[in-house]
Amino acid sequence: MPLPDTLRKLLSAPGPSGYEQAPAAVFRDAAAGFGAQIDYDSVGSTVARVAGTGDGPTVAVVGHIDEIGLIVHHIDDDGYLWFTGVGGWDPIILVGQRVSVATREGPVAGVVGRKAIHLLREDDRKKVPELRDLHIDIGATGGEDARRRVRIGDVGVIAGEPAEVGEGRWVSRSMDNRLGCYVALEAARLVAETGGAPGPVCAVAVAQEEISFGGARTTAYTLRPDIAIVVDVTHATDTPGVNEKEIGRSPFGSGAVLTRGSTLDPTVFELLHAAGEAEGIPFTVQASARSTGTDADAFHVSRGGIPSAVVSVPLRYMHSPVEMVQLDDVDAAARLIAAFCRRLDKPLDLRR
Repeated sequence: MPLPDTLRKLLSAPGPSGYEQAPAAVFRDAAAGFGAQIDYDSVGSTVARVAGTGDGPTVAVVGHIDEIGLIVHHIDDDGYLWFTGVGGWDPIILVGQRVSVATREGPVAGVVGRKAIHLLREDDRKKVPELRDLHIDIGATGGEDARRRVRIGDVGVIAGEPAEVGEGRWVSRSMDNRLGCYVALEAARLVAETGGAPGPVCAVAVAQEEISFGGARTTAYTLRPDIAIVVDVTHATDTPGVNEKEIGRSPFGSGAVLTRGSTLDPTVFELLHAAGEAEGIPFTVQASARSTGTDADAFHVSRGGIPSAVVSVPLRYMHSPVEMVQLDDVDAAARLIAAFCRRLDKPLDLRR
């Protein structure tokens, strides 16, 4: 299965938390292609609205447009860049990776370096590296050369393009959560192409999820949707070492994942569940006893409370340069949400 062009562009655009301009521009261009009304704000979040056919509820379908990255906090006299993670990294994943640092003169290529294994003491070979043990080498001849090319506060991402590794299975950095943004776009596009839903459907790409839920908080406040469907990734359970007894069963090919839990609206969950069953769209269900770790944690407590749900896509190797997805599951998530929106043709009382 080929990778949709919009998804490829979203995955390839660098955009760590707080620096999401490039993928946000891709999102807006794609939304303009199906006639959505577009607005964006000073935080970096974008809303693409498809008008409703009546006075039905406004549904926000929300993905976060940021990805984890790196930020330079020191440049030493030998020309090496020392960095901190933007979002949550497993440091062992970074060793030996190629990176692209965004600078005022354009991207600068580099590699994440560590002392070679030949030079490590025996005890150090057994230790997991920490971020403070790693540096970025841009091939500078010294500190002056490095500081001319890179400034403190410049951010970077892992370098690399999406690649197909099996029939309909793709790997890339930034699947978390450009997939959610793509699903939001696709759901809104499907609604637009089939004549609209009873109320407005807003595809939303929010900023800064990986560090603060900042974009979700501000967008929830300004947009004031009646319902928020947050789209994110979840752990595929057909991966070695995953215990289904702890997190449920959501393997590749099982479709979208609906979350049912304490902070999520039970009526919205049941309506999503019913839409999937009625349309024959595959899905599984996972449980959440507390917060979800997604933008729904911001939406459901914003203003007077926004009824929220989480729809996820199974993903392998989260927060790595080789996040893997099966495209059938992405398609199922978009179709299920679109079906849910089209079926909101009766008055809803979401008080509980």
